[in-house]
Amino acid sequence: MFLVFKDPQAVAQFVSERLVQLIKDKPEAILGLATGSTMEPVYERFCQDAKAQGLDVSKITSFNLDEYIGLSSEHPQSYHYYMNKFLFDHLDFAKHQTFVPDGTPEDVELHCEQYSQKIADYGGIDLQLLGVGGNGHIGFNEPGTPFESRTHVIDLSDQTRIDNGRFFDSMDEVPKRAITMGMKDIMEAKQILFIATGPNKAQVVADLYASDYDEQMPASMLKKHPDTLFIIDEKAAAQLPPDAYQVMV
Repeated sequence: MFLVFKDPQAVAQFVSERLVQLIKDKPEAILGLATGSTMEPVYERFCQDAKAQGLDVSKITSFNLDEYIGLSSEHPQSYHYYMNKFLFDHLDFAKHQTFVPDGTPEDVELHCEQYSQKIADYGGIDLQLLGVGGNGHIGFNEPGTPFESRTHVIDLSDQTRIDNGRFFDSMDEVPKRAITMGMKDIMEAKQILFIATGPNKAQVVADLYASDYDEQMPASMLKKHPDTLFIIDEKAAAQLPPDAYQVMV
């Protein structure tokens, strides 16, 4: 069942409330964080709410889903840079507790293994934020990624590179590979908030609704997670049948 809100701002308000309450209940919570344009209003609202309520986030640990291979943390299109710009620099996060995959590791395979292990060492993720790509990818887990995968290197599909090309000056600059948290890492999160907004997500939301549990539709994995909320706005819900969603006031 999809929860449908009026617009991205209403979605952001709902998600922010969930984040704030989690941190109040568990100040040392482990967050799984996502990037992309869908998350920008979420982080903006969360920063506003956290400041207004004097929320202490200094004990939070976070793990980001992914990073482009070949981009340093200072590159303006890296996800390190994104997280600092839209979230970490606005609140009192302990930067040494905010983990994002390294896009330029000396040993990429070892780095992937260590990233999954670090999540486990911290006790797993309490709440994972997820967006979705036009082909159903979550993180950068492209169609066909095994559901049993851990953090790994992925070759980005042409569709994903085209979708993300708007953030770069030319398609030649769009990375062809990335490091992504694995499907099993994601599924081990205690709670998942799946977020999709805007008309460009209507088709993939409809495809997800119609899909079986299928590795060719990575987001379909979430149908077997015990505590996932599918949170979308009216435009993303445009192609869903009425019995597929609940309108949230």
